[in-house]
Amino acid sequence: MEVAVVFPSVMYREGPAGVRQLIRAIEAMGFDEMDMFDHVVMGFPTEKRRAPFYSPTMPIMEAFMLLSYAAAVTEKIRLGTGVLVLTQRQITLVAKQVSSLDTLSNGRVRLGVGIGWQRSEFEALQEDYGTRGRRFSEAIRLLRQYWADEHVNFDGKYYQMDEMAMEPKPPQGAGIPIWIGGTGPTQLKRVAKLADGWMAMTAPGDPPIEENIKRLHELLDAEGRDPSSFPMQMGLSPGPLDKEKRKRFYADPQLLLDRTYELKELGFVGTSIDCVPIFQQGYRTVPALIDYLGEIHETLRPALDAGEE
Repeated sequence: MEVAVVFPSVMYREGPAGVRQLIRAIEAMGFDEMDMFDHVVMGFPTEKRRAPFYSPTMPIMEAFMLLSYAAAVTEKIRLGTGVLVLTQRQITLVAKQVSSLDTLSNGRVRLGVGIGWQRSEFEALQEDYGTRGRRFSEAIRLLRQYWADEHVNFDGKYYQMDEMAMEPKPPQGAGIPIWIGGTGPTQLKRVAKLADGWMAMTAPGDPPIEENIKRLHELLDAEGRDPSSFPMQMGLSPGPLDKEKRKRFYADPQLLLDRTYELKELGFVGTSIDCVPIFQQGYRTVPALIDYLGEIHETLRPALDAGEE
């Protein structure tokens, strides 16, 4: 079982030195990956707009900038997005950013992508929210073509390229792993058809995760892909626990270990730790967060080491 840590942007308050200290500690502890989630802006609620899932003033560092900083101060840990809202961004620029990050990190990038949910953010970035899903599949194919081809030619409905070049090619080439997040029926079809892995989640109204896994396996079979070798990751969240356990989930590393074993039983090969609820538990400084992440890593070690022999 592999474990990623989602970097808490709130730690920008301790300055570049504090950010660097936390990033290096995450690598030194032995975590497999450091991830960044993606929002460029957040919309305040208005008469026509509901409040977002997060506080609009929640600090969120730009994903590629933070990961580039991390590439410069680390040597081994993988660097990923979990997830990048792909089609609210200009796809050719994303291809260049990811390629450059892969080059500067010596091939340590994993790109997690999703379709997004915040219309106002798309509008602020002057991208079409209504076509985001239809553009998503084309965008993934275009990314891989930029990373592989000397002559980039692409004739899609939404993206067209005529004899373009993008150099240097990233160390991983078109093999930069692209994992897709999401749980909707259409998104699961995209996972089965296009993704190198699935970044699973649970959202209000979703069916049980077991049902989505079953559906994904059916879709993979239909695409001629082997479900048993298709990697899946899911964040460490309480799952179907009672409300009391939800409140103290990130306050008790044993609950995290129990959930990790549950995810392994479901076939997941990776999970991730969200540092925001840890911060909310009172670990509000870099040293305190490092100490507690170390405790979590030690608690999870039996699950991480299982199967290595």
